[in-house]
Amino acid sequence: FVPTELLPPDELPDPDYPMVLSTGRMLEHWHTGAITRRATVLDALEPEAVASLHPREMQRLEVWPGDQITVTTRRGTIEITARSDRDVPEGMVFIPFCFAEAAANLLTNPQLDPFGKIPEFKFCAAKVKAAEKKAAE
Repeated sequence: FVPTELLPPDELPDPDYPMVLSTGRMLEHWHTGAITRRATVLDALEPEAVASLHPREMQRLEVWPGDQITVTTRRGTIEITARSDRDVPEGMVFIPFCFAEAAANLLTNPQLDPFGKIPEFKFCAAKVKAAEKKAAE
């Protein structure tokens, strides 16, 4: 065991962006979904992008499962469907990165780790709110 010095994330939550956005894989669609999204069974299980939030976070934001929300970082905004998930910590929103139509990694921080030289895709400051209702056409 070799202890190491902890390096904090490049971007921390603040009053303007009070939540943490983390992106990652999901069971049904991994990586970019180039193959799995063409698999009928897998796409039927998870057909669209969702943003997972803790139920208490959703209550605080006054959004409900299935509502459209916007997730905004200093790099952009996406609109996405909200999903309740008790496994996501309060104060965090999780978005899988396999859906091009809700390109989560466009929101993430491109800052490189000083040693591994990989982008900080797993942690950036974000804000979440209910999406504006669109007028019926």
